[in-house]
Amino acid sequence: MGHIELPAPVQRYLHADASADDELLVQCFTPDARVLDEHRTIQGPDAIKAWKQASREKYRYTVEPLASSLEGDTARLTARVSGTFPGSPAQLRYRFLLRGERIAELEIG
Repeated sequence: MGHIELPAPVQRYLHADASADDELLVQCFTPDARVLDEHRTIQGPDAIKAWKQASREKYRYTVEPLASSLEGDTARLTARVSGTFPGSPAQLRYRFLLRGERIAELEIG
């Protein structure tokens, strides 16, 4: 697999997620950021940190980026996600709405 170009905020998010660094992860997001995942909306730093900790504990997953695109301030990432969930590994699509060097919104589907 070749190298995938990702915007810096997305690279930081994936690094923080993979290394389970929740403080770094929260810094990837704007203070008013929201995450849409599993039919839920998670908003604000404390909620995002709790969501990520719970997901990591429940699914023990890894994320392997496969493809990405950047259009304006919207970055899209397709990744193979493997973990302790039905249907693993699954191919998930991430949509990052970027604001400056941070993520204002993340949708995982």
